[in-house]
Amino acid sequence: MENVKTKSKICTTAQNSADMFYALSPKTVESKEFWRWGTDNNMPEALAVLSRRSTAHRRIINDKADYISGKGFNYDISEILLGSFVKRANGDGESLRQILNKLAFDKSLFGNAFLEVVTDENHSFLSLYHQDATRCRVAKDSQHILLHHDWRHFNAKEAISLPLYPNFEKQTDGSLRAIIHYKDYEPMFDHYGVPQYIAGLNVSAIAYKTDRWNIARLDNSFQLSGVMMIDNAVDSEEQASELARMAEQRFAGKPGQVMFIIRDESSDDNSRFIPIESQNDGDWKELHDQATSDIVVAHSWFRSLSGLDYSSGFSSERILHEYEVALNTVILGEQSEIMEPILHAISKILQIDSSSLEIINRPPTRSKPIYMRVWEARKADGLEYDESDERQQLFLSEISKSNLKSID
Repeated sequence: MENVKTKSKICTTAQNSADMFYALSPKTVESKEFWRWGTDNNMPEALAVLSRRSTAHRRIINDKADYISGKGFNYDISEILLGSFVKRANGDGESLRQILNKLAFDKSLFGNAFLEVVTDENHSFLSLYHQDATRCRVAKDSQHILLHHDWRHFNAKEAISLPLYPNFEKQTDGSLRAIIHYKDYEPMFDHYGVPQYIAGLNVSAIAYKTDRWNIARLDNSFQLSGVMMIDNAVDSEEQASELARMAEQRFAGKPGQVMFIIRDESSDDNSRFIPIESQNDGDWKELHDQATSDIVVAHSWFRSLSGLDYSSGFSSERILHEYEVALNTVILGEQSEIMEPILHAISKILQIDSSSLEIINRPPTRSKPIYMRVWEARKADGLEYDESDERQQLFLSEISKSNLKSID
C-alpha cells in the first residue's frame, strides 16, 4: 500500500511538471523518404478542402466525431490519478474527451488519425497530444511517422520522426515519445487507411457543385442567361473584343450570364437579346437530393442523425431507433478502436487500473426517464447489470449532474 501511495505521489508530481513537455514542432528528420499519401501525396489536403465545401458531407463528419467522442467518461472515483488524467491529459490543458473528439474527427474525415504519446524514462507522467493528420506521413521503413508542416515543400531539416507505439525514442528535451497511427482498413492500401465514404467522393463533389450553381444564380439575381447582339461600328477585332468585355463587366452581372457579340454596323439596327432558357431546375434539385442521400449511405450513417429530415417533421422515435443502430454498428466499434491503445498506455506507463474508464454515450433525445436507476436502464438496454452495485443504484438524473461536472 505504501508503494502505491508513493507511486501516485510521484506520478502526480511529475504530471504537474509535465506542462513543460509540449507537442513537438518539426525540427529534424531521420529519413528523407516516406510513403506518399495519394498519387501526389496531397490526398489529405484534398479531402479537407472537400469537407469544407459540401455541407451534408461536413455535417456527417462533425456528427460522427461528436457521437464517437461521447459526453465524457465514467471511471472508478477511487482512482484519483485516473480522474486527474481524464480532466487534463497533456501540458496544453486538454481533457481526454477533447483529444478523443479530434481523433474521431480525423478518422472520420481521413480514415487516419495520429496520437502522440509522451513520457519519460521513469514513466512518471503521461501526456497525449493529437497530431493533425495532414502533417503526418509514414516513413519508408514503416516503423516511424514523419511530421512536417508543408508537404508540398518538404524540407528534411524542418521535419521530425516519431516511432510507432509501443516503441519509444528519446528526444532532445529528455522525453520519450511515440505515436499511435489509427487507420481504416482497405484492400491494396498498406500504409494509410481509406475513409469509409471513399465511394461517395464524386457525390460529395456533386453536392458542392449544385450548391455553387445556386449561388451563381443568386449572384445573377435569377436573370436569364443569353446572347446580346450589338450592331456597332468598330475598326478592328481587338476593339470589338474590348467593347464586349466592357459591356460584360458593366451589364452582365456575374461573368458568363450574358455574352455580348459586337457586329459591324449595318443600315438597319439589328441589336437584340437572345435568351437561353433552361428548364432543368427540377433536374438540378433531384440531382442535389440524390447526391445528399448517397453521401449518407457512403458514410454508413443515418439521415435523422445528420439533421437532414428535420424539415419533414421531428420524429424522436425514429431518431432514437437510428441512434441505437448507429451505436451498435458504428459508434461502439470506433470507440473501442480508439480507446484500446490509450487504455494500454495508461495501464503500462502510469501503472494504474484503467479498466473502469468508459465513454458515456447519450442519445440526442431523452429515451429514459431521469428517475430510472442505472441498473434499470442497463437492463432495459439488454446490458449486464447488478442491482447490488452501489454505482448502479444511482438515478440517471444524478449521473447527468455529476458527469456534466467531470466531462472536461
